[in-house]
Amino acid sequence: MVARFVGKPAAMVYGMGFATNSTTLPALIGKGGLIISDSLNHSSIVAGARGSGAKVQVFQHNTPSHLEQVLREAIAEGQPRTRRPWKKIIVVVEGIYSMEGELCRLSEIVSVTQKYKAYIYLDEAHSIGAIGKTGRGVCEHDGVDPAKIDVMMGTFTKSFGSCGGYIAGSKELITYLKHVSPGHIYATSMSPPAVQQVISALKVILGEDGSDRGARKLAQVRENSNYFRQELRRMGCEVLGDENSPVMPFMLYNPAKIPAFSRECLKRNVAVVTVGFPATPLLLARARVCISASHTKEDLDLGLEVISEVSDMAHLKYFPQMESFSKVKSV
Repeated sequence: MVARFVGKPAAMVYGMGFATNSTTLPALIGKGGLIISDSLNHSSIVAGARGSGAKVQVFQHNTPSHLEQVLREAIAEGQPRTRRPWKKIIVVVEGIYSMEGELCRLSEIVSVTQKYKAYIYLDEAHSIGAIGKTGRGVCEHDGVDPAKIDVMMGTFTKSFGSCGGYIAGSKELITYLKHVSPGHIYATSMSPPAVQQVISALKVILGEDGSDRGARKLAQVRENSNYFRQELRRMGCEVLGDENSPVMPFMLYNPAKIPAFSRECLKRNVAVVTVGFPATPLLLARARVCISASHTKEDLDLGLEVISEVSDMAHLKYFPQMESFSKVKSV
């Protein structure tokens, strides 16, 4: 079902999302190989890259021009000391960056990897089931043929409301990983209820449950996300991320404001996720809102009202408040 959904010939599942990245990357590449990773990739990718034994280089976040520069120099210089050609080069990116809410510039990055004949590994933990007309992720959103993506990774912990993760790719790739990936061989498999939850969610998204519920939910999550982001900006908060992304961090900056913001929101019956060091740089603390299709307009307005009140207390409105938000608030 996963392979059919993402548009790949084959797929395999893991019992844990973090382990999907951290145990697959070492199975794909080792000493003599090069991993070129986006500077803001998730810690599971960082763990997998470090554990692989391959040389790791970083390119500026979501910047295809810098990726091309890094690739060109790496190919020209070859391996350290010996200057031999790299055995393999893998470029690793995410569909939606979890602490930035930004969509990957996938079509441009794919063009660069194809030009230099590097493999591309795409982590769609936050984008699969959430963006694209039919929820098929950043490939659909950006108009990229999944055949151009060598390794497609995703998790079931976000859009599918379960646990675990998957790797999708060619039949040869999946057969190979089933024999060598420690996350598949040694770890616990997904439990039957968790598997059924994913199957049920996929059927809803695909419309195979006999209703249009999946299409309505996909439209609703986009509408809710864009509304909430727009209102946060109107109230004067500094919001990161792109339109249509259900992940929207807004900046707290001062680490001392993390507990203040979180506790004051909780006093008003709104639970928020706050993020600080080491997940983000020390002085770039933020709160991260993740919107779902199940949030009603009343839920969103209540959240906005509480965030506005607490932001006033903690001095988190870094931009002038627009008049339209005060009208929404008074209603």
